[in-house]
Amino acid sequence: MTLTTTELRDSAEFDAALAPLPTLDDEVTEARRRVERATRELHRLLEFPKQFVPGQTPLLPAGAVLAEEDRVALVAAALDLRIVSGPIAKDFERAYARMLGVRKSLLVNSGSSANLVAMTSLTSPRLRERRLQPGDEVITAAAGFPTTVNPILQNGLVPVFVDVELGTYNATPEAVEAAIGPRTKAIALAHTLGNPFDAHRISEIAREHGLWLIEDNCDALGSRLRGSLTGTFGDLSTSSFYPAHHITTGEGGCVASKSLMLAKIAESVRDWGRACWCEPGVDNTCHRRFDWQLGTLPAGYDHKYTYTHIGYNLKSTDLQAALGLTQLPKLDRFGEARRRNWRLLREGLADVPGLILPRATEGADPSWFGFPLTVSDDARFTRRELVAFLEDRKIGTRQIFAGNLTRHPAYQDAHYRVSGELTTSDIITERSLWIGVHPRLTTEMVDYMARSIRDFATGAKVS
Repeated sequence: MTLTTTELRDSAEFDAALAPLPTLDDEVTEARRRVERATRELHRLLEFPKQFVPGQTPLLPAGAVLAEEDRVALVAAALDLRIVSGPIAKDFERAYARMLGVRKSLLVNSGSSANLVAMTSLTSPRLRERRLQPGDEVITAAAGFPTTVNPILQNGLVPVFVDVELGTYNATPEAVEAAIGPRTKAIALAHTLGNPFDAHRISEIAREHGLWLIEDNCDALGSRLRGSLTGTFGDLSTSSFYPAHHITTGEGGCVASKSLMLAKIAESVRDWGRACWCEPGVDNTCHRRFDWQLGTLPAGYDHKYTYTHIGYNLKSTDLQAALGLTQLPKLDRFGEARRRNWRLLREGLADVPGLILPRATEGADPSWFGFPLTVSDDARFTRRELVAFLEDRKIGTRQIFAGNLTRHPAYQDAHYRVSGELTTSDIITERSLWIGVHPRLTTEMVDYMARSIRDFATGAKVS
């Protein structure tokens, strides 16, 4: 049958004939949509909820919570081959700085690198008489993680170790102030297992004595002290985004500061030590690329290849930043789960014989990284026996990091000073451990953990 002109114009075939042909951009967009749909479907299959079986399901002490949108963001960045630090990393840095309430943050490849960048930044010649120089002292806790301390030694500085207290597992302001000597120039402390040290008072001590304060916030993102977020008290603060921590980028960390000058120094240290602040692939941001004269270089030497610090390449990638951007909005929710699980353990283990339970620092609202326990000296069991029991029941345990660092082989020949006695640090080395409170643990799981410890400690029949 032959259609009239009017009928032809009203037909679907006519509409299709007049429709624009698909472009390459359209095809790319549709291909990306197919990949996204497949990624979401795959995530749902892989993350299908599994039943908790007491004594069989492993209860790890730490673990990332990765949702559908995290997998999609990571795949999308991979599709764009975001294999170096670029615009997504910048977006994360801005979002992180806004969340923390600081002027600038710098994404790096780990929390350990963040500590290295922060400490090295304080050796910058730009700080003039306040720069740290070889032989200067930095006060730090003896009981902690090595990479809080290692950058002190790596920069030719002298760690001054102070003890911590049981319960909070942090150094006290009194111990820090007593450790100050003629060559003391800085303080570098971590918030142990998410529990803030008294950063309010210690930052006051730092100001009173003209000392720098580096706040290792790697275990405490989202914790508060007197209403303020940890990571905002120090001249520089650091965070870790390793999967065990509050949010994750896989490998990754951050350096943050309220001071633009310190942030600019840290950026140089992170980015090979260069003077130039152009983004990779960008030239002449300063409009003076060939007009500088620095050091004894010839006038007009390319600013992109002029170095003002002994630096490194410690940048992260857009792949990691993409994951960080989907994780960061969940920080408060993750913190609520950590607080809930810590509270359930604290209530479930109240008055259990043989155990010293943790307590929050006065004025603190910790977003707990873990639940520390110390076996008392009169307990009917040892830490080793408790750990063996828990591990046998698939309840993962960890030591409180290195315990007393001065007792480790790596530090036997290191140059350091000890202020006072390290009695509590030795107790932690010999009798302390921690178990998990991370958001992947359900109420049922936490109840099982508390019941298992209580039954073991009291000698009750373990069910």
